Amino acid sequence: MDQLGIPAIRGRTRAGAPLAPVTWFRVGGPAEWLVRPADADDLVTLLRSLPAALPLTVLGAASNLIVRDGGLPGVVVRLGGGFGAVAVEADGVVAGAAALDATVAEHAAAARLAGLEFLCGIPGSIGGAVAMNAGAYGTEVKDVLDWAEVATPGGVQRLPAADFRFAYRHAALPPGPAVVVRARFHARPGDAGAIAARMAEIRAAREATQPVRARTGGSTFKNPPGHSAWALIDAAGCRGLTLGGAQVSEKHCNFLINAGGATAADLEALGEQVRARVLAHSGIALDWEIRRIGRASPPPLAGEGRVAVDGAAGGKDSTPTRVGLTRPTPRAAGEGGTP
Repeated sequence: MDQLGIPAIRGRTRAGAPLAPVTWFRVGGPAEWLVRPADADDLVTLLRSLPAALPLTVLGAASNLIVRDGGLPGVVVRLGGGFGAVAVEADGVVAGAAALDATVAEHAAAARLAGLEFLCGIPGSIGGAVAMNAGAYGTEVKDVLDWAEVATPGGVQRLPAADFRFAYRHAALPPGPAVVVRARFHARPGDAGAIAARMAEIRAAREATQPVRARTGGSTFKNPPGHSAWALIDAAGCRGLTLGGAQVSEKHCNFLINAGGATAADLEALGEQVRARVLAHSGIALDWEIRRIGRASPPPLAGEGRVAVDGAAGGKDSTPTRVGLTRPTPRAAGEGGTP
């Protein structure tokens, strides 16, 4: 056990590990300690031994979050190959938390199992999909989940879907440190051609309407009841809005993109500017769907005290420094209606 109280495990532990290369936005500071447990038992050992006061953050595919420029204090857990197995059963699929959503959809399709095609349209991994009740194209995780296994300091618990009390982009995990490690999704026998056609349709729709080849993080804001976030953003004149290296996507304005050289502060400040404009224009407050976690600036030098953590640790989001905004180029007549 080191000076921070991180126990010795069979997996890998690294101090000061860069996180920007593993996030989809390619921004953010380092992890104070990055830990990659070997398997579920190794993860339980870690959770059981960590001091309660030590911040703990769990990263999946890092596709729906902004890691702030000061990085993440304490321990950052990232699940690797030991959590990526996918097993096909007669009426469903069992997948590890590190398996990509699209990979699970492909395994189901290869076995002629229908009902999981929507997963090919969700960027991310299974652990994150369960933890946030991910969904797309008319289906959510809650609609297909049978059970999920969650690692806690007391061991691995298998919980039925009802125990997660799913809501829109939300799942209730057990209290205290809890990490989804495996899940089972039910499916039904289907026609291979129809399954392949549905997946092709979903992928084509994503390619046509979303900036899938850009450095982005998926949908930035949740859809308010009765509204589409992109339509509210577009009506407020935010399509193409830029701040530093961050931009509101021209292709789908509920996506922020790193257009080149963006910092996490650029992205978060641009998102807050979009929220402010939408509120002023429509009176509707947009809620972030993308998580923003970590320190807003690098930690102080020795003797200057610690910086409080927020995001995953439960604190309030910090207010980013505001820098100059660039107005988007006005859209030509007839361009309306594109998300």
